Amino acid sequence: MKEEKKILGETRRQLILQWLKESGTPLTGAELAAKTNVSRQVIVQDISLLKARNEPIIATSQGYLYLKPAEPAQTYARTIACSHTPAQTKEELYLLVDCGVTVKDVKIEHPVYGDLTASVMVSNRLEVDQFIAKIEATKSSYLLQLTDGTHLHTLEADSPEKLDAACRALKQAGFLIEA
Repeated sequence: MKEEKKILGETRRQLILQWLKESGTPLTGAELAAKTNVSRQVIVQDISLLKARNEPIIATSQGYLYLKPAEPAQTYARTIACSHTPAQTKEELYLLVDCGVTVKDVKIEHPVYGDLTASVMVSNRLEVDQFIAKIEATKSSYLLQLTDGTHLHTLEADSPEKLDAACRALKQAGFLIEA
C-alpha cells in the first residue's frame, strides 16, 4: 500500500485557505488533515498561523469557516486620551457605549516597554460587565495602573456625531484629557 505524501508548510496553508474560501460549509480539522496527510494538530497550528496573518477564519462547532468580507459599513474612528482611577473604569466604559461607540482598545506608554495596546472590544453594557468581571475574576490589573490613570482608547462608531457625544460625556465626567 502506497502512503500518500504530506503536503508541507506554506503550500499546505495556501491550500487550506483556498479550500476554506471555496467552501460554503464549515470544514473540520479532521477533513483538512486527511486532505493534506497531516495530523489534526498540524491543521490547528496552520489555522493559527493564518489567523495571525489576519485571515478571517473562525472555528465553529461544525468546523472552520472563512468569513467572506461583507460590504464595509461606513465607520469612523477616533483616538482619545483619558485619565481616571481603576474604580472608574466601568463608569468610563458605560459612558462610551451609551453613546453608541465601540471601545476597541486601550493603550499606554510604558517607560520600559514603550507603547502597550490591549484589545477591549466592548459595544454595550453587557460586554462592559463581562469585561470588568473577567478583570476581577482573574485578579488582573488595568493597564492604566501602570501610568497613574493616563491611557488612550480607540473608539469606533457609525457616525462622527456619536464620537463627539462620547467625548462630551467623558469631558463632563472629568475623564477626557484635552490637548
